[in-house]
Amino acid sequence: MRKHAITLLLLAMSLTAWATGVERPKLVVGIVVDQMRWDYLYYYYDKYGDDGLKRLLREGFSCENNMINYVPTVTAIGHSSVYTGSVPALTGIAGNSFQLNGRSVESVTDTTVHAVGSDVANKAGKYSPRNLLANTIGDQLKLATDFKGKVIGVALKDRASILPAGHAADAAYWWDTHAGHFITSSYYMEKLPQWVVNFNKTNHTAPDFDVKTSNQGVTFTFKMAEEALIQEKLGKDDVTDLLAVSISSTDAIGHTYSTRGKENYEVYMQLDKDIARFMRILDNRVGEGNYLLFLTADHGAVHNGNFLNEHKMPGGGYSSRPVMEALNKHLSQKMGVEGKYIKGASDCRIYLDHDFINANNLDVKAVKQEAVALLKQDPQFAFVVDYEDVANSTVPQFLRERIINGYHRMRSGDIMVVLQGSHMHGTVNKDYKGTSHGTWNPDDSHIPLLFMGWKVNKGSTNTPTFMTDIAATVCAMLHIQMPDCCIGNAIQEVWRN
Repeated sequence: MRKHAITLLLLAMSLTAWATGVERPKLVVGIVVDQMRWDYLYYYYDKYGDDGLKRLLREGFSCENNMINYVPTVTAIGHSSVYTGSVPALTGIAGNSFQLNGRSVESVTDTTVHAVGSDVANKAGKYSPRNLLANTIGDQLKLATDFKGKVIGVALKDRASILPAGHAADAAYWWDTHAGHFITSSYYMEKLPQWVVNFNKTNHTAPDFDVKTSNQGVTFTFKMAEEALIQEKLGKDDVTDLLAVSISSTDAIGHTYSTRGKENYEVYMQLDKDIARFMRILDNRVGEGNYLLFLTADHGAVHNGNFLNEHKMPGGGYSSRPVMEALNKHLSQKMGVEGKYIKGASDCRIYLDHDFINANNLDVKAVKQEAVALLKQDPQFAFVVDYEDVANSTVPQFLRERIINGYHRMRSGDIMVVLQGSHMHGTVNKDYKGTSHGTWNPDDSHIPLLFMGWKVNKGSTNTPTFMTDIAATVCAMLHIQMPDCCIGNAIQEVWRN
């Protein structure tokens, strides 16, 4: 009799659990800070207020040893990898731009769509997520909620809004510099919602003003995210929504002024203030403990080479143009046919011109071997690898894995050059004061990862984690399937069951 009663009790408990549904937060908020080095959490710590980044560190969980596990470390790949939990080999997002069907395209180029909120012929609106071969956290949330959950992306950069939001997003909004306000594309809708039109009337710049290099760009982005939260009623019902926010001005200012100095300091002070305000709005609109928030970066940045050299540290930059010109001249002599052997170079990747090579009945493998042999003589390169033969290259295992993860066989080109230490992709002359990124070193690949809010533990870990673990962790907490190309693992220390 007692066993029967226990059985009935357990059955009643299971039915109750089923009836109340799966426990989830009302809203997931992802914040990606473009070009935020991990150490900015602490380099500026004493200058931050109590309610912004310090609050995240104080009330949330910090993964202190979070790394990017592919190269090149650039914006489009970073944003796609955060939300897919995957790498270029599977997502197809091989760079900010790459070769697709024999031509160079931007990561989110889509000539089948047109601008919405600007001149329909405006190139700034001809974008969509169609080049992304994987789905995202938002796409999986859509599937799990029978497409009832809302998913919205907001950023100044098109790729930083589109790729995080995913394929099935309700909207992605980005800044059109020419128009001086936020726009979208016909992939999502045929006209802007009235609330966006109204927002643009009071939050805009003069046409062609580059807001990305202004602290104002940080504030505009958060204000747009706040307006989307309010007007779309995100987190206001029993179905979980997702708001993906990316801060782009930190990257543009870093590129221009580097990792030190007044400009970088000021943009991070603005970021801290705007994050504090944004979290207060989340507290008031959604409720403390009702939303799950994570903050990370798409990549870091190398210290300026001149700055490092002044302090007797190694550093420098790689300019691809003279290297490619010398390589093309060398191949013309060695292969006995003068012409264009190199189709392009970007982010330490080299694209051979296969059409030219095949038209002249030359062996592609022989051309690659000759190119690799010459490039290996250049002391600025730590390693030079044939993408199709990375596994057999004398490259450290951790780096070999990152190169393979970053290689998409139809989009990444033929050869990768690996720079020495604290060297970066880009020319460093005596007057250069900016910075860049794209390489394997910790300056570029060590990024912050903070979780706060719904069911998140307070604390930190120095156990190695990876950018690709973010999507796996969020999806595990939501009890939804991880994205279809996800290779990450859930970071179990983050939350309490």
